[in-house]
Amino acid sequence: MRSARHISFAYMSTVTNSFGQTIGVPVSGWTLRAIPSLEPMLGRFCRLEALDAAKHARALHEAYAADADGRSWTYLPYGPFATADDYEAAVPGLQSLDSTLFFAIIDASSQQPVGVAAYLRIDPMMGTIEVGHLSYSPALQRRPAATEAMYLMMKRAFDELGYRRYEWKCDSLNAPSLAAARRLGFRFEGIFRQAMVIKGRNRDTAWLSILDSEWPALKSPFESWLDPHNFDDAGRQKRRLGDLISGAGARSPAPRH
Repeated sequence: MRSARHISFAYMSTVTNSFGQTIGVPVSGWTLRAIPSLEPMLGRFCRLEALDAAKHARALHEAYAADADGRSWTYLPYGPFATADDYEAAVPGLQSLDSTLFFAIIDASSQQPVGVAAYLRIDPMMGTIEVGHLSYSPALQRRPAATEAMYLMMKRAFDELGYRRYEWKCDSLNAPSLAAARRLGFRFEGIFRQAMVIKGRNRDTAWLSILDSEWPALKSPFESWLDPHNFDDAGRQKRRLGDLISGAGARSPAPRH
């Protein structure tokens, strides 16, 4: 990954104080932000609703079972789950994690849960929030609903609640997660070395983010991509999200390896 000296901090504005020191610009009128609610988020392809073990766990386990070899759980700190009972028993423990709100992603056409996403590391005082615990079944992977779910969560954080910073973190070796984050417009910031031990393995954690100042340039491409006119009769996209984001000037350079 790109070393710290190669990361551009051009977005940062600075001023000079009375001592001649360079400091960050004032954040005028900043106030404590609200913690996100668990109210449903409604889209065209999906809706997100509060994860409920009794309501969602068994259907989710069945959806995950299509991932026969369990590879989609490699980088998560839990799973795969051998039985639906195991998964249903694990959900309350996940929901008890500090500062974490779990949502089930419901496919609009089947009305079945096909994945999970969460807000975590919610800091209303500083206006930062992270998206994570993404577990997508094959029925959600590479589908419009997967993109729409991420858009709906960003929209709530930025437009409804006024957060300043939206984070994505993943194992630095998780190439699909890094690619997904970049496709969604996240900017790579760096790597925290030996940040965790996950399933008995070292994890270096890659950090990426979107700032509130960057969100307006991303929101329009998302909405253009999700527009019904962007899909043909077979449901295939006409324009790629990455191209729309690049066209809007919201794409950051890829990190060097």
